[in-house]
Amino acid sequence: MEFKDLHELKTELSPAVVIDGGLIICDAEGPPAASIDRLVRTAVFSSDPGLRDVARFVIRQTAAARGACLASIQPLYQARGRGECSGFTVPAINIRGMTYDVARAAIRAAMSLRVGALIFEIARSEIGYTGQRPAEYATAVLAAALRESWRGPVFLQGDHYQVNAKKFAREPDSERDAIKSLIEESIPAGFLNIDIDASTVVDLSRPAVDQQQRLNFELTAWFTRLIRQKQPAGVTISVGGEIGEVGGKNSTPEELRAFMNGYLAELRTPAGTDGLTGISKISIQTGTTHGGIPLSDGRIAEVEIDFDVLRALSRIAREEYGLAGAVQHGASTLHEEAFDHFPPTGTAEIHLATGFQNMIYDHPSFPDPLRREIHLYLEKTCAEERKEGMTDEQFLYKTRKKAFGPFKKQLWDLPAGVREAITRDLEARFALLYRKLAVTDTAEMVANHVPLVTVPAPLPAHLAGEEGGRTARR
Repeated sequence: MEFKDLHELKTELSPAVVIDGGLIICDAEGPPAASIDRLVRTAVFSSDPGLRDVARFVIRQTAAARGACLASIQPLYQARGRGECSGFTVPAINIRGMTYDVARAAIRAAMSLRVGALIFEIARSEIGYTGQRPAEYATAVLAAALRESWRGPVFLQGDHYQVNAKKFAREPDSERDAIKSLIEESIPAGFLNIDIDASTVVDLSRPAVDQQQRLNFELTAWFTRLIRQKQPAGVTISVGGEIGEVGGKNSTPEELRAFMNGYLAELRTPAGTDGLTGISKISIQTGTTHGGIPLSDGRIAEVEIDFDVLRALSRIAREEYGLAGAVQHGASTLHEEAFDHFPPTGTAEIHLATGFQNMIYDHPSFPDPLRREIHLYLEKTCAEERKEGMTDEQFLYKTRKKAFGPFKKQLWDLPAGVREAITRDLEARFALLYRKLAVTDTAEMVANHVPLVTVPAPLPAHLAGEEGGRTARR
């Protein structure tokens, strides 16, 4: 149950956590597990916006006091670009539902295998249909880190902050401003890693590759400058770019060089911005599709990833531009054997989402009444998305991601036994992926490269008027 008011919140947390205005005083043990559970529910579901913001503030400050600090993966990726570390592919995990429980499972698996190179992310589109604004998502992940006694950097990433090509063609300023607003919302929430995707406006009808990529690199440079202006003191946010829209044609070395050369030149304008840190990685297309391709019987079609493209473009990205390497999207539904190939190709990062969604919805413990309710909702609200010839299985597979927002509370409120069964299997899946992506035993390496910098949280209005944003340990 959520806390009903600030007095109850303060009373239950004391003496483990004392809230004195904007000062959070945390003892060596931190808050008890049950209190963290109540805090995160208050942070997500409280009908009182002021109390919700206090809960988010307390979680963020207490997590930092306990050693779970928001961080940018930029220093690790720079080291990789210099050739100081290699042989692993960082998993970036998108969580669409049951975020607190799923993040706990991912963190437990990481702790058991001493994983440090791990990112939690949410895409622009997911923020909409899952009903998770950046501050809420960040809080759920940080609460999971606090609950599991995680120590070290917590990498939160804005994934696919993507330009909508149709909207941009009609109203370019409005679409650019929408992403600008999302960036300005995300950074204070703790997203210190942001992937810009303007590959949607690449124009393949143009005769020259640099002309095809021009609008892409111009927009990516514009957003990079914005991020550098807004990033917290002492932190260089890791920024990603993208040259090939997932689901389109495979990327080429010519496209990578055209994008990077144009981007770096654009980043040097206007005059006086020489030395501005650019992107740390580049997303490419290698043959995958977001979410996989459902067949008529509900199975997912097998795809062929061009690992030669990943190897070649990762090498160019590192050797010619000092980036960490290429990024693979749309990979969570691949066969297990495929994941073994990413580290040897030099793939810097891999984005994983739909496979975890499928494990939740298709789990044998998932209640049939709720599943039927979700299906009825989708058939009613997403009817216009049913294409001619599409089977029920294909329709539900394609649309069920859009139930995470409307059914968020029902998923959080699943019986404890159901949640434990689902997250137990998810934890095993995370551990398998960590091993295959060779990020086991990376905690020390990450600690050596990524300094822990406490980024102050915005002070909630309920606590305003006091000294704010400080955390102390007893």
